[in-house]
Amino acid sequence: MTSDQLHPDDIELSEITVGRDLLLLITGGVRHIGAASTAYMDGDTARVMTSAVPHHKEHTISESVALRAAAALNRTVTVVMGIHYDNLTKEGIMEVVNIVNAKVDQYLLQKV
Repeated sequence: MTSDQLHPDDIELSEITVGRDLLLLITGGVRHIGAASTAYMDGDTARVMTSAVPHHKEHTISESVALRAAAALNRTVTVVMGIHYDNLTKEGIMEVVNIVNAKVDQYLLQKV
């Protein structure tokens, strides 16, 4: 399966509440699991642990998203991310990052 059509609406953020904790799933293009980052509060500091599938780059986004969400919501947050578009340029990758960050910003504004 391939995908080379990058559209902002194709990238989706969904949530699942797990007790007091939160699971955020962020996918787009050819959906998969590329990385999972769990951020938690250690006193006043958010810390993160990440697991990434080899040859995937989602961890570069999932870590920062998990840290931001955990700090903003003061709860443990796991971000599972899998976004793939064929033949993305560096500009296309930056567009994906910007779309993800905008969706996370919008989500957090609704939650705090």
